[in-house]
Amino acid sequence: MRILFVVLTLVMSVNMAIAEGWNPTLSSHSFGPERLIAVDKQGQELIMLERKSPLHEVFRFPCTTGQSIGDKFVEGDLRTPEGVYFIGHRINRKLDWDLYGDIAYSLNYPNPIDRINGKTGNGIWLHGRGKTFVPRDTRGCVALKVPDMENVAGESAYGTPVVIARDLDWTQAPGESEATALILGRELEAWATDWQRRDESFFDHYNIDLMTASEGTDFTHFVDRKRGIFSRLAWIQVMVGNVRAVPGPGYWVTWFDQYYRAPGMASTTGKRFYWQKDTSGKWRIVGREYVPASEDLKDKYIASKNAEIRTLVMEWRTAWLARDLDGYGRFYTARAVQGNRRGVQAITNYKKRLWATKAPVKVDIDGVIVTQHPKGLEVAFRQIFESEDGYSDIGRKTLVLTPDGNTWKIESEQWRRGR
Repeated sequence: MRILFVVLTLVMSVNMAIAEGWNPTLSSHSFGPERLIAVDKQGQELIMLERKSPLHEVFRFPCTTGQSIGDKFVEGDLRTPEGVYFIGHRINRKLDWDLYGDIAYSLNYPNPIDRINGKTGNGIWLHGRGKTFVPRDTRGCVALKVPDMENVAGESAYGTPVVIARDLDWTQAPGESEATALILGRELEAWATDWQRRDESFFDHYNIDLMTASEGTDFTHFVDRKRGIFSRLAWIQVMVGNVRAVPGPGYWVTWFDQYYRAPGMASTTGKRFYWQKDTSGKWRIVGREYVPASEDLKDKYIASKNAEIRTLVMEWRTAWLARDLDGYGRFYTARAVQGNRRGVQAITNYKKRLWATKAPVKVDIDGVIVTQHPKGLEVAFRQIFESEDGYSDIGRKTLVLTPDGNTWKIESEQWRRGR
């Protein structure tokens, strides 16, 4: 009953908002997309905006939208929806020239917010128009003259945001959106961190009731499944990149690329999150969409770990040179392998005996290379060693590191003599 009450309340609010319409001012905030299509239903104009220090207009074309005034709510109402949508795949079939010209792209109506609000219908496109061009002449789509649609298609990629409003304006200033965009950027980082920590606070980032409404299935199943994964996996690593954000009517959308790692697996995924404030004023995820990633984040992930791993290796070297047995041992997992030694206790016992007669006086490390490994990361470098009794050697050291909370520990250490 609680979910039904929430949804019915939102439906009533949407019905009231249909007559009022949405009238945003788009701004040049920190997480703004590089390209954005804005559709002004009242002015019957489509505007391409580009964010390149700062936001500016690329072009503006006349468009035609739904025959009925107001925001779309039910299938067949002849209205064009208002909100944030995204260009999907090109319609790959023969088109009626009069109605669609020769180019048409799907938009993701209904989006998760639309589903929460009980909106129905589908098949909202951005397309050309071959017949005589007049305002407010579609069944809900956004249409352009054929030559103008060709220009839009040439400047738009899959996933380009399309903001459709009753009336809209734009500014080169960051505006009030800057503060919200920064908050959502931090919320997204916190979401990734809590997921990586396999912490119960991960679930607090979602509004369970509205996620259930937007996805049409009980979201507690997702929660239970994630808890099972958290209990089974030794570690999870999550990185987000290429974060973008746009405000909608009563919500915001963030979209980003996500790099996910767990033992023996890695993947890059594109996601969209739809956010709304709860009754306490906290932003929570109320809907999501999976999309192709705009970039494989593997190299950026490795680059982001380089400084961290190099620092860890130098701290490990310092403990070794200082003959700090406890400190040295803390760099290894309980089951670590070092040559033919198995377990951290065997490793530290060996070092204790060795340091009694061959105390280290020099451990030089250079040429550190960090790569991905199924167990975490592999670190390879050239090592020069000297002990106080005059012994010395040069060779290649390879460490396999595995995540351990907020740090990394050595799972495997192998040494090969030679320059």
